Amino acid sequence: MKKTILLIFAFLHQVIWSQEKTIPVFSSGQEGYKSYRIPAIIALKNGDLLAFCEGRKHGAGDFGDIDIVMKRSSDQGKTWSALEKIIDYDLLQAGNLAPVVDGTDPKYPKGRIFLFYNTGNNHEYEMRMGKGIREIWYISSTDMGKTWSAPVNITLAVHRPNQPNNNPKYHFQEDWRAYANTPGHALQIENGKYKGRIYIAANHSSGNAQNDFKDYQAHGFYTDDHGKSFHLSSTVPYLGSNESTAAELSNGGLMLNSRNQNGNPKTRIISISKDGGQTWDKTYEDHQLPDPVNQGSLLNLGTLHGKNILAFCNAANKEKRDNLTLRISEDEGRTWTKSYLIDKNPSNENIDYTAYCDLVKINSKKIGILYEKDHYKEIVFVVKKWRLQKYRNKISPIP
Repeated sequence: MKKTILLIFAFLHQVIWSQEKTIPVFSSGQEGYKSYRIPAIIALKNGDLLAFCEGRKHGAGDFGDIDIVMKRSSDQGKTWSALEKIIDYDLLQAGNLAPVVDGTDPKYPKGRIFLFYNTGNNHEYEMRMGKGIREIWYISSTDMGKTWSAPVNITLAVHRPNQPNNNPKYHFQEDWRAYANTPGHALQIENGKYKGRIYIAANHSSGNAQNDFKDYQAHGFYTDDHGKSFHLSSTVPYLGSNESTAAELSNGGLMLNSRNQNGNPKTRIISISKDGGQTWDKTYEDHQLPDPVNQGSLLNLGTLHGKNILAFCNAANKEKRDNLTLRISEDEGRTWTKSYLIDKNPSNENIDYTAYCDLVKINSKKIGILYEKDHYKEIVFVVKKWRLQKYRNKISPIP
């Protein structure tokens, strides 16, 4: 028998959602590229959205002639500009892009955009075997992405390779080999002791390739002086932690959410820092977040009772890249109580239907999702409307 009792909640907050139209942004075979992969998106102070991805000239493979391209929307993602090529590394690879807006530099009151990216001269496995080098760069824009600076190489500050190809320039003790930024947006800490810190989640392999991908570990790097200097975080103490995404927590905290390259278990790996992402106080497997060995995106939506509201999106399917799902946590990732299916394969075909994604907060009522759809045929954008609605009283049935 069910009993109904009156539960009084002082200003209970409930997230209310509705979905808008899905808009193609990058479509394979169009605008000069056979394939588009690895989406990232940011919002500017004037409301414009900048969507980035890798434009792959000759196919969907991870290595080859790969450029970084961009489109702009000035109407909250309803329409998008023509494609612009931002980085061309000749016939080699430029990718793993991580854009972020620096909104705290007094020199640039309209904001300065940083776009971090990697270049590489060999396939990932060959990198893991010590053949080749991945480098880390950034470009910046002070006019909202209309023009960009010359590339700045920060490899020596944030990478630790041990003489790849016998190059004494890169002599460190750690012997890092494969290396990749997040991919997806980077972040700037908005509150507290580390306010203004720009943080880029990353990962590397160390030493020769190992079984079960145990040579991979996640890390981060950051700048506290608007790109003048960069510093490495400590390495996440979880063998196989790989592509990562980060978000600010309260009281100087930061969460790193990582792909488990090992795939056992097929869940996200969470690392918690109390010092803005410099060191890790705890690392654990979050079985609330299933993952098929894929990328994910983490985003701050605001605060509730002094805690950060977090959004996380990934292909929430342990068998394949599908069931793109958005989850909401109102307690900084301890629990994910709200879950919303964004897209899934309408047929029974066994393919990777929804894969990499990135989240952007458009305003206090809208969140955008840029994601790979239909077996990497296109990158699309969709908006979810949301708001925090207050209720003074709520009647809830209790069984």
